[in-house]
Amino acid sequence: MSHSHLLRTSFIPTAPPSLRRVAAVTHIRARTPQIQSKIREIFMPALSSTMTEGKIVSWVKSEGDKLSKGESVVVVESDKADMDVESFYDGYLAAIIVDEGLSAAVGSRIALLAESEEEIAIAKSQKLSSSAPASASAISRNDAPKVFDETPSPVASSATPAGNACISNAVVNSGALGSAVHPASEGGKRVVASPYAKKLANNLGLDLRGVVGSGPNGRVVAQDVEAAASAAKVSGSGGATAVASETTKPSGVELGSVVPFTTMQSAVSRNMVESLAVPTFRVGYAITTDALDALYKKIKSKGVTMTALLAKATALALVKHPVVNSSCRDGKSFTYNSHINIAVAVAIDGGLITPVFKMPIRLIFIHYQESGRN
Repeated sequence: MSHSHLLRTSFIPTAPPSLRRVAAVTHIRARTPQIQSKIREIFMPALSSTMTEGKIVSWVKSEGDKLSKGESVVVVESDKADMDVESFYDGYLAAIIVDEGLSAAVGSRIALLAESEEEIAIAKSQKLSSSAPASASAISRNDAPKVFDETPSPVASSATPAGNACISNAVVNSGALGSAVHPASEGGKRVVASPYAKKLANNLGLDLRGVVGSGPNGRVVAQDVEAAASAAKVSGSGGATAVASETTKPSGVELGSVVPFTTMQSAVSRNMVESLAVPTFRVGYAITTDALDALYKKIKSKGVTMTALLAKATALALVKHPVVNSSCRDGKSFTYNSHINIAVAVAIDGGLITPVFKMPIRLIFIHYQESGRN
């Protein structure tokens, strides 16, 4: 009986109730999760396959402004064109790291996004902690373009650097000369306008340099273009002539001054210098294009352009004479390329781009016209 009683009895004394409650409270406190602030980083996106750095044309939002997912935050200039960068998250633009007119390397931080107003101060402190290396690499507005050299910090979310910004399909083109009536164009900077405002001004034949912007930071929006167009009609032909003569004056440009290249101009200059190292020779031959002209008239109504026909003729010639599409890379042998790459020069406002259609020989004739339209 004594052994049975011992088996039913604990050998360890029971702790007093007061001690058990304290232990339970201590256990609960240890498991209480710590709420961390969500400070997301906005990175300089890669707007093209050849882009290594981008220039901040203008910030559409200011520090402290509330942002919604899909809303434009900043206008970035690449080596191809100006693009609107949108936010992938809701929150507040807490801190701007790269100011307008400065450049930054692709993948580097350009701003911080806070989830709530209370976290704006935390984001600003993070900006101050990284301001020392950033200021050493930042580019002044009067210096030649350089790379904003800053190592991207880890992102709190699982998004990649390119995932923190999405690019709208519209391109913001504007005049190259500054204007005293447009705040965003002071100091020779280009006029900043929304994509739809630019398209509307182009359709109406209106010079954006003479339009006063009412959007953020003096940005021209569609309502400003419509108001300017209505004012031009009311003023009559005499007033329109006066406005046209004023906009042709090179305001904002000082003769004898040195103006740094835009990002696109830098890319064009770099490619032209590199092309000088390639040996070239030209062969001229007179041909009769009566058959080509007749074919063009027959299929023009279907949307086929002369550019597409010339590109196809070039591709056919390269297929027939592959030695023309070969290259000497090591100085000892020829490499016959398996692809035909057709480059087409396209002039845009303030520059020239050459989109390249890279396709295998067996597919180039099928898809070229469709790719050309796109």
